[in-house]
Amino acid sequence: MIKQARPAILSDFPEADFSLIAIATSQGGLKAISEILSVLPADFPAAITLVQHLSADYPSYMAEILARRTALRVKPAEDGERLRPGTVYTPIPNKHLLIKADRTICLSDEPKMNFVRPAATKMFASVAASFKTRAIAVVLTGKLSDGALGVVAIKKQGGLVIAQDEASCEYFSMPEAAIATGKVDLILPLSAIAGTLLELVIANKVL
Repeated sequence: MIKQARPAILSDFPEADFSLIAIATSQGGLKAISEILSVLPADFPAAITLVQHLSADYPSYMAEILARRTALRVKPAEDGERLRPGTVYTPIPNKHLLIKADRTICLSDEPKMNFVRPAATKMFASVAASFKTRAIAVVLTGKLSDGALGVVAIKKQGGLVIAQDEASCEYFSMPEAAIATGKVDLILPLSAIAGTLLELVIANKVL
């Protein structure tokens, strides 16, 4: 069963420096995401959106799987839904997961980008426009280069970017492409990413 929690709005946590964590991954991603989410507490004062490259031919059980591995609330993203802190929003097959200016989710049928839908770059670009300095983008294990242009958008709007390091990746292509932009703030082993997010979001530490 997918976890339920008291609904909240982002302004319930005014002490948080960052309101949204946007995580992108592909091959090897479910394990990597699980390791990060398993460390974060139920009262984590930011929303989390996920993009993983999914097959359009099969339903996704990502929300059900992740809900068993974290104290956070986990649910499939819904079109028009308002983001809530302490909640993880999983992607829908064959839909881009975008964030609108009013901080609601848009599930889009726009053309594929980098041959995929959902695409990390699409999500990051929308997050950058909506959350600006209050966004963190995280690029995890995966093939090809999806997300790199989105990382540039995040930094242009003053957000922060984390990439998984090569040694802890199953596939380094996605983080490598992000790092090659010169816009990544932190390159971390997978085991250090959750702790860093806690420091940035909860302890209000800044680089």
